Amino acid sequence: MIKRGDTIKVIAGKDKGKTGKVLQVLPRFERVSVEGVNVLSKHLRSQDRAKPGQKIEFPSPIHWSNVMIICPQCSKQTSIGSKLAQGNGKKQRICLKCKAEI
Repeated sequence: MIKRGDTIKVIAGKDKGKTGKVLQVLPRFERVSVEGVNVLSKHLRSQDRAKPGQKIEFPSPIHWSNVMIICPQCSKQTSIGSKLAQGNGKKQRICLKCKAEI
């Protein structure tokens, strides 16, 4: 499960190979928004004659099957596993390569 704030790497699509931080997760649509990835631009019309129009750029969401999480300990792209914590019994995310907690 990818969460907001995770560092990910894009593995498919036009931005393949880019890394970035997850800004937003949309689980209903199975998409994530990542900073610096799939950036689209939108032109906004001026609201009155005193202010000029503007062009804004924003990261559009991409499907979460096209990204892999980067482990903070081993710095490799990896799949996410889970295990139960020994003290409190809560589920934790782990790196499947180095077995470290994410």
